[in-house]
Amino acid sequence: MNSITKQLFRFPLLIWLALLPLISFETHSSRPVTIIFKHKMGDRELQLFNETYTNPFGEPIIITRFKYYISHLSIAGSDQKETALSDKTFLIDESDPHSKTLVFTTPVTAPQSLSFVIGVDSVLNISGVQTGSLDPLNGMFWTWNSGYIFARLEGKSDSSHAPAHLVNWDAGGFRPPYNASRKIKLDLLNTTSPVITIEADLVKWFNATHAIHIAQSPLCHQPGRLAMQLADNYSTMFSVAP
Repeated sequence: MNSITKQLFRFPLLIWLALLPLISFETHSSRPVTIIFKHKMGDRELQLFNETYTNPFGEPIIITRFKYYISHLSIAGSDQKETALSDKTFLIDESDPHSKTLVFTTPVTAPQSLSFVIGVDSVLNISGVQTGSLDPLNGMFWTWNSGYIFARLEGKSDSSHAPAHLVNWDAGGFRPPYNASRKIKLDLLNTTSPVITIEADLVKWFNATHAIHIAQSPLCHQPGRLAMQLADNYSTMFSVAP
């Protein structure tokens, strides 16, 4: 290699070395996060069909169906800036164990809070036939005017005056003034565990922000005042298991 060639080689090398301190090599590696949903009625694990529970008003109920939509999942670190985990809508269904475990990756290494919305975006409510979790065959769709059912609790109770003592609470609605979407934010207490277990206590459906008696309101099948009250109540049912 002659001297001219050497100089031509060294020149860009010297420039690169000079700029090296200005180049940031910081990378944000992703960590896995698993979110597990567990459902209970008070201090008892939820069992469909096989258990009789008593709500805070002394009304018995056998729960036969329980499911709800969650969307806009995000996680935040110490700066409280929310980082999206997914842009999908998930159907959490007690009868489907696989639906209750969600796996993501995130660059947030010390998460302090987890947020999600119970409900389905207004745009999706009017976007025609959906697939996957939003497929109407999942039984969580009213009509094109009313949209999706955001959360459903169904069962039987001797306190119900509906036919066959049915209890059927379908909460939803995306049009003002009856928008039943509710945002949930849970403190993670600086956990470093890759597994986050979220417990949902169905007692809150009956008595939280509002007192809702089976004997007085056994059925909810459309957006409106009762659906809004149910949404207010069940938005308080979530907590992070220790």
